[in-house]
Amino acid sequence: MRDPADLYEIHPGFDDVQGLAMLVCLDGFVDAGQTGTQMSKALFDSLSGEEIAVFDVDRLVDHRTRRPKMTFVENAWTDYTPHRIALSLYQDLDRQPFLVLHGPEPDLEWEGFCAAVQQLVEHFGITLSVSVSGIPTAVPHTRPISVTPHGTREELVTGHNSPLEGSTFDVPASVSALLEFRLGQAGRDFVGYAVHVPSYLAQTQYPRASVAATEFVAGATGLALPTDELEESAGAHDVEIAERVAESEEVQRVVTEYERRYDAMMSSRGDDPGDRTVLPLADDESGLPTADELGAELERFLAEREGDGNG
Repeated sequence: MRDPADLYEIHPGFDDVQGLAMLVCLDGFVDAGQTGTQMSKALFDSLSGEEIAVFDVDRLVDHRTRRPKMTFVENAWTDYTPHRIALSLYQDLDRQPFLVLHGPEPDLEWEGFCAAVQQLVEHFGITLSVSVSGIPTAVPHTRPISVTPHGTREELVTGHNSPLEGSTFDVPASVSALLEFRLGQAGRDFVGYAVHVPSYLAQTQYPRASVAATEFVAGATGLALPTDELEESAGAHDVEIAERVAESEEVQRVVTEYERRYDAMMSSRGDDPGDRTVLPLADDESGLPTADELGAELERFLAEREGDGNG
């Protein structure tokens, strides 16, 4: 493998950036409800930041698969907007600094990219890396948002109810997942939140999941992150979802069955249905999806995305 340091360039003037948290906001492979995408957009729209390192996208991105944009005016090309993968320094609503790794998920040199990010983690003394995504799950939109957390140390998911305990299943890899795995091997802290999106909403925007994702990230990092824009969008989408569900008897039956399963599981655990929680999806008695069913749901979601030209 070539020297990972050849994949990035650190801009001068940031030697004092040390000991911050890093959000990993690479355009997701699995992101039901556009959960992570919407959260990232809300951050970029509301907060100010400056780039401190940039990656060589010519080596990392397949431009034939995701073609950059060019502008043509009358009889000449007037502009070119290349892809960009960068590490940027942001400030939250309380002016507390944090880092964001953002851009398209690399198509090529995954191991080299992860090794390069690890070098940046060590260079800037990053204390915690965090990622979010949405996964299609058999949960109803009428109940509190739930999540499957995962991390490089058990202590990072303390307080959650051991989701998928004892279960094993295979899903297609992503760069964010590989990065979490490699940083964990290097003894670095990384925590991710897979927010559960109702399967019947997986192919559309679901801002309510993005609000929850932002709150999970804020809880892990102590950052004050913006949610006003997402809350407003979520309120409008909640009304639209209710109207569309009312128009379809088939969707109503799905929602009713998901509600029955959810309520039965919560009742068996003695939890308050009003609390946001982490569902133990492998609980056979609850009637919720098993690990195999969740894996199959992910595969269906990915197949539909590829069929729509979003692969």
